Amino acid sequence: MWVRRKSLRWLNELSPFQLIAIYYLIAVTISSILIALPVAHKPGVKLDFIDVLFTAVSAVSVTGLTTVPTAETFSTTGVFILALVLQFGGIGVMTLGTLIWLVLGKKIGLKERRLIMTDQNRTSFQGMVQMVKEIVLVVLLIEFIGFLTLGTYYLQYYDPGEAYLQGFFGAISAMTNGGFDITGQSLIPFKDDYFVQFINMILIIAGAIGFPVLIEVKQYLFNNNDVKTIRFSLFAKLTTFTFFVLVLLGTGMIILLEFNHFFAGKDWHEVFFYALFQSVTTRSGGLSTMDINQFTEQTQLFMSSLMFIGASPSSVGGGIRTTTFALVVIFILTFARGGSRIRLFRREVHNEDLNRAVVVMMMALLLCFIALMALSISEPFTLNELLFEVCSAFGTVGLSLGITPGMTTFGKFVLMLLMFLGRIGILTFLFSFQKDRTKGDYHYPKERLIIG
Repeated sequence: MWVRRKSLRWLNELSPFQLIAIYYLIAVTISSILIALPVAHKPGVKLDFIDVLFTAVSAVSVTGLTTVPTAETFSTTGVFILALVLQFGGIGVMTLGTLIWLVLGKKIGLKERRLIMTDQNRTSFQGMVQMVKEIVLVVLLIEFIGFLTLGTYYLQYYDPGEAYLQGFFGAISAMTNGGFDITGQSLIPFKDDYFVQFINMILIIAGAIGFPVLIEVKQYLFNNNDVKTIRFSLFAKLTTFTFFVLVLLGTGMIILLEFNHFFAGKDWHEVFFYALFQSVTTRSGGLSTMDINQFTEQTQLFMSSLMFIGASPSSVGGGIRTTTFALVVIFILTFARGGSRIRLFRREVHNEDLNRAVVVMMMALLLCFIALMALSISEPFTLNELLFEVCSAFGTVGLSLGITPGMTTFGKFVLMLLMFLGRIGILTFLFSFQKDRTKGDYHYPKERLIIG
C-alpha cells in the first residue's frame, strides 16, 4: 500500500507535458506488444525486435516509415491492429483515453483537462470535454464516409472482401496521415485514377489541417441558428490560409522543377495531379502516387523543406507546424519593415506565441541538424537521402527514398526519436524539463548587445 501511494505521489508531481510524453511511451510499448503477436503476421514471417519497435513508433506517431513491407508482413488481423494503433496515434492518446473514460461514466477532473489541453496544443480549459467529443465524432464520420466511398469504388479492382479492407485501412491511413498502405506500392497502382487520388487528398487535408478548424467548419455548416453569427478564429484563418498557400506553392514548384525532367512528355492532367498529390502528401500524408526517386535532387530537397514544416497544430501531423512557419516568416517581414508588432486579420498576435514559434523553429533546425550529422557518420547513404529521411521522420510524413530498411540499428533509433518528438511536439518536449519555480518580482539591469 505504501509503495502504491508513493508511486501515485510521484505521478502527481509530474507536469502535464511529462505525463503526455510518458503516455505516448506507454502507447508505443502496448503497440509493440500487439504488433509482435504471431497472429498479426503472415505465415512464416518473423520480425526482429528493432523492426517491431520501429513499426510501433511509426504507427503511434502516424508517420509511415517502415523497415518491413506492410502488405507482405501483416495478416488481416495485423492490418486491423495497425489500423487501431494509427487511430490512437492520429486522434491523440489523451483524446481517445478521455472518450473511453466518458463512456465508462468517469468524471473528467482538472488534471485530465490539463492533459487534454497539452495533448491538443490548446491554451484554455474551456470546453475541453466537448472538444474531445466533437473531434472523435468528426474524425470517425469522415473516416466512415471515406471507407464507404473507397471500399465501394475499389470493387472494380478487387473482390468485395479485399475492396472494403483496402477502403477501411486506406481511409484510416489517409485521415490519420499514417502513410501506411496494404497495396504494397502505396497509391502507385492508382496513379491514373484521379478519383482515388482526390478522395485520399481530401482525407489527408482533413487530418492535417487541424481539429479546431474542422470543428469550426462543422459549426458553420450545421449551425441551427443564424450562420452569419459564427466568426472563425484567428487560428482557423491563419492555419487554413498557410496550409493552402503551402499546397499551391508546393504544386507550382514541383511542376517548375520537374517540367523538363519527370514531367517531360506527360499530359497536363498527369503533370497537375502528380504535382498536386505530392505537394499535399508532404503536409504529413506519406502516401505517394510515384517513386520519389524519379524526382531530381532539387525537387527532393524542396519536398524536404515542406515536410520539415509539416501539418497544422492540433492535427494528426508533425513538423514545426504551419502556424510556426507563418509567424516566423511574418515576423521577419515585419522586422525588416521596422515594425515590432504582428497583426493578422485585424488581430494582434501575443508576444508569447511569437516567442514560442521562434523557439520551435530554432530547436527543430538544431534537432534535425544533429540527427543529420549523426546519420551521415553511421549510414552509407548520400546527404540528400539522409536529409529527406530526417525531415520525413520529424514531420511524421512517411515518404522515403527507400533507404529505411537498409539503415543501421543506430540510424533506426535516431529516426524513432525524430518521429516521437515530431508527434508530441517540440514545445511538449522542452516543457517536460520544466520545474515549478516561483517567479521573482525583481529584474537585473538591462544592457544592449551588438547583434548581426
